[in-house]
Amino acid sequence: MTVRKNFLLDDEIAKHLEEIAKKENCTQTDVIKTMIEEKYEKYSIQEKLEAFRSIVPMRAGSLLGKSIQSIKTEIGANL
Repeated sequence: MTVRKNFLLDDEIAKHLEEIAKKENCTQTDVIKTMIEEKYEKYSIQEKLEAFRSIVPMRAGSLLGKSIQSIKTEIGANL
């Protein structure tokens, strides 16, 4: 499904959009889509990291000097 959106842009921003589309040999719509998806991906990664950190709180450097085997041993001891 495709949804039509109308945006109001300053003249300078509209000109920049045209220039980017020409340089990338794509449509202005494709430029906007790409920019939105890139920004959305950054937010998505941030949210996932925050959710992970809330579940598994770790201090910076808490894994220094530890091997996978020692971590497994600690986890097994805590079960």
